Order: sequence, then C-alpha cells, then structure tokens
Amino acid sequence: MFLLKKNISIILFIAVLMAAMSFINASEKSKLSIQFHHMVGSKLLKLDSVFYENELNQSFTISKFKYYIGNIQLKKKNGTSFNYNTYFLVNEEEELSKQIELNNIPDGEYNSIRFILGVDSSHNCSGIQTGALDPINAMFWAWNTGYIFLKLDGSSPASNSPKNIFEFHIGGYKQPNNCIREINLNFSNPLIISSTNKSTIHIKTDVIEIFKTPISIDLSKISSVTNHQYSTTIANNYADMFSLITDEK
Repeated sequence: MFLLKKNISIILFIAVLMAAMSFINASEKSKLSIQFHHMVGSKLLKLDSVFYENELNQSFTISKFKYYIGNIQLKKKNGTSFNYNTYFLVNEEEELSKQIELNNIPDGEYNSIRFILGVDSSHNCSGIQTGALDPINAMFWAWNTGYIFLKLDGSSPASNSPKNIFEFHIGGYKQPNNCIREINLNFSNPLIISSTNKSTIHIKTDVIEIFKTPISIDLSKISSVTNHQYSTTIANNYADMFSLITDEK
C-alpha cells in the first residue's frame, strides 16, 4: 500500500512537472519582433524640428505621422503561411508602437512577409472597436464611418493652406476610392523562426515616398487631402514606402 501511494505521488509529480514545462515552452515558443524605422529619405524622421525636401525642392517639416498595419502574413519556404489577423497602430509619437511583437508562430523558414496598410472592409463596417482601432486614437472619422489609414501632418512654405500646413488623412475601402495597399517584402535570406530564439526583422518606412512615385506631390497645389479627392494618389505613393533593412535570425 505504501509503495502504491508512493508511485501515485511520483506519477502526479511528473505530470505536474510536465505540465509546467509545457506551459513554459508554450509561453516562450516562436516569437518575432517587427521593428519599424521611420525615415525621410536618408534622414531619421524627427517631428517639428527638421526641414526635409521633396522632389520639387519644396521644404517641409512633419508634426504627425501614424498608420495602420494589419493582416500580417508570413510565408514559408514550402508555400504554407502563418496569418496574424490583428491590427497595429504605428505612431511616430509613441516609440513602443514601432515595435510589433508576434507570438506562437510555427517554427520554420520563411521567405517573405505580407501585410496591408489600412483597415479592411469588415473592420471598417464593425462600428466602434477597441485596442488599436479604438476611436480614442484619433484615427476614426467622425463625419464618415470608417478609419483613417494613414495620417501625415506638417507645414511647408510652399503650402497655400492656412498657416502653411499640409495634412494627408487617407482612408476609404470602397472602389474606386480604395486606399488599402498590400505590402509584400521578400527576405534576402530565409527568416528562421525557432522556439529556441526570438527573431527580429527591421523595416524602413520612408516618408518621402508619400510625396513621389508614381506622382510627385506639389504642396502648392495639393496640401490638404482629407476626403476622396487625391486620396488614391497618396495611397499609390505610400504603397512602396516600406523596405527591409535587415533580417536577423
């Protein structure tokens, strides 16, 4: 009887230990950090303090820059993919927002990352939400149900708007004014996701691209975009403002 109780105690101890180890492993499994680095060409973005120039040699400063990232997809070497259906608001004024943490990613080698800049139709039509999509973040239009995908505010001597400001508040998910843009970035070397280490990728967000390619933005003519007019022009420009700086294993 004593031996039976002892054996039962040992079995229970082993079971508890294995459960604890399983919990630890699950909490540490497969993490990826995505770090966004805001630049204006070759210069680091600094709010309200540095003058930059667009392709037309028009100088400007930036006072606000933030945008939505969502529907992140990591594609494996074998063609399968991992989807992370959460939205993140990346905000230059909040340093921590520029580092996105993804957890519980299946181990393996990944060749590319895909995400959208914007908020898809289902979330635009779901009313007031919480987290990154909470209207408290000042990225939800009061006059028109839906989200602002990207907000870029600043000033320029070239602007004819009051106080020489410029403001690009871009949104809209319906054709022909759909401003959601899909971003696809291929890794130069496979990104290895493993439960034994945390991987990091670095993405450059180049604000200057908002002012060029395919259309050069003349701030003396286009300084305020807060509705459908010119919104897709700006969206087509910001579609290529992301690029990989490095990918670390």
